[in-house]
Amino acid sequence: MAFHVRSNSLPSKSHPVITNVEDHICRLKSSQEASVSTSSIFTHLAKLADLQEDINNLIQLQSVQQDLANENWSSELLDGSIKLVDICGIARDVIFLTKESVQELQSSLRRNRGPDAYI
Repeated sequence: MAFHVRSNSLPSKSHPVITNVEDHICRLKSSQEASVSTSSIFTHLAKLADLQEDINNLIQLQSVQQDLANENWSSELLDGSIKLVDICGIARDVIFLTKESVQELQSSLRRNRGPDAYI
C-alpha cells in the first residue's frame, strides 16, 4: 500500500522585498550615531524613505494582501505606519529647527565680526 504524502515546506529563500526591508532595518539600527549633524539627519531620513518604499512594496505582495485580509493584525500595521509618519514629521521639525539655529548662528557671527568679515 503506497501513501502519497504532500509536504508543506517553507521556501528556502525569503522574497527579495522582505530581504530589503530586513536589510534597511538592520542598517538603521546599526547607524544610530551620537552626533546629530544635519548631514546625518538627512542620511537617516533618506534611509527611512527607502525603508518606507520597501514596506510599500512588501504590502503589495499577494501573500501579504491575503494575510491582511484574513488577519486582525492589519490595525496594528496601520498603527505602526502612523507612528512612522509621526517620526518622520518629528525628524522634519528637528531639521527645520537645526537649519534655523545654524542661520541664526551664522548671522550672529557676521554681526560680531563686522561688515568687512566674511564666513
